[in-house]
Amino acid sequence: MNEELKENIMGALELVIDPELGIDIVNLGLIYDLEMDDESNLTVTMTLTAMGCPLAGTIVDQVKRALADIPEIKDVEVNIVWNPPWNKDMMSRYAKIALGIR
Repeated sequence: MNEELKENIMGALELVIDPELGIDIVNLGLIYDLEMDDESNLTVTMTLTAMGCPLAGTIVDQVKRALADIPEIKDVEVNIVWNPPWNKDMMSRYAKIALGIR
């Protein structure tokens, strides 16, 4: 996957907002990895801010919808992982400022 496509994917994922925190999943640092196979199937490896998050299904659906308009992607698989565990240090400077975290 080239850098331009990766940027397009990350840009689309910035439209997915974590409903609890009101910040997008990219700036929260929830996206761990993007992998595309030879058949243009994308696997998004990500985590959530809390294990057992009741909104996990909603966030997965939003990720798939956000990426549906990118023509280079045939199908999207979302792989939710808990390792490494998410922590506030993974957030961007923007997210920390927005949430008042130093």
